[in-house]
Amino acid sequence: MENITAIDKFDQLVDSGETFFILKHSNTCPISQAGYDEFAKFEKNGNANCYYLTVQESRDLSNHIAEKFHIKHESPQAILFVNSDVVWHASHFKITAKSMTAAKEENVK
Repeated sequence: MENITAIDKFDQLVDSGETFFILKHSNTCPISQAGYDEFAKFEKNGNANCYYLTVQESRDLSNHIAEKFHIKHESPQAILFVNSDVVWHASHFKITAKSMTAAKEENVK
């Protein structure tokens, strides 16, 4: 998992058309920690292209994602990008390794 903190780096990633997941994570919330743990478990199962941001440290980036892709900010929040667009997102206890695997299977051909 790679930490993304800069808007320009995120925009480059989106513009590349790469398929990737990003997790918005709060370092003060136990629910967010549970989402982070599931995200890490998902990545450990051989899923590449997993990124995260900590909202307290990257508030501008978090807001940028919400505004650019019209997704109400929540934390934790997992988002799947395919071909430079959001195809799936989930928050709170809906972030599980199983739900992310299903989203990837349904949206990545």
